[in-house]
Amino acid sequence: MAHVFRSKPDALSDLFGRGRVVIGVVHLPALPGSPGYRGAAMGELIDSALEDARRYARGGVHGLIVENHGDIPFAKPDDLGPETAAVMAVITDRVRREVGLPLGINVLANGAVQALAVAQAGGAGFVRVNQWANAYVANEGILEGPAAAATRYRARLRAEGIRVFADVHVKHGAHAITADRSLAELTRDLEFFDADAVIVTGQRTGDGADLDELAAVRNATRLPLLVGSGVTPDSVGAVLGIADGAIVASALKEDGVWWNPVDEARVRGFMAALDR
Repeated sequence: MAHVFRSKPDALSDLFGRGRVVIGVVHLPALPGSPGYRGAAMGELIDSALEDARRYARGGVHGLIVENHGDIPFAKPDDLGPETAAVMAVITDRVRREVGLPLGINVLANGAVQALAVAQAGGAGFVRVNQWANAYVANEGILEGPAAAATRYRARLRAEGIRVFADVHVKHGAHAITADRSLAELTRDLEFFDADAVIVTGQRTGDGADLDELAAVRNATRLPLLVGSGVTPDSVGAVLGIADGAIVASALKEDGVWWNPVDEARVRGFMAALDR
């Protein structure tokens, strides 16, 4: 298959110093400006994030993503207030200082520009963007790919070193808008629009990715490939037989529920399964 963009350095090697990675997700509680926020002090929000980050780090993960998953229902990018990026930047800086792991940022829903601002201020090395190119029908409505605006904003920040990890066929939505185009073409769109890594997920948070779909994406791009949901100790071997990494949260939480605290024993068990 002909490639559509110039080759670039391997983002996983550059950021993590290795080619196979497990990235834990720090799900932040409801932040100021979101419906679930009940006035928690900044120190409480920081402490919650730090405790999860410490447990991930002690369990042996290779990096973390800081994400505002407590801000349900998620707002479209233009409806996000500046307080979201401000709070996340402070928390990210504290997490970075505490655990010293490579960090990424995901601002929901699809807040690519906000995520870049957080990453630049907080010292993170990459952002996750759920819809980078094209468009899809999400829980929040129609979300359009922000690649053009986000890469221009990154250039204005002189933050070209912040990498973009982009989903293909992102979860929690329908892809009828692009249904006439193959998965391989949609994957190549991410490469063409200068993403640095590609993410495949299941249908919802915690759902596993389809291995046939994962293989199709693997065949369509030279970029590093990660699975972004549903990876467990039982499936990690099969998943990383195809992909280069996994973004894991629910399987590493108490009782396997995403809103619970990180369970350090589960993290250790997952990493031991990876080693096996």
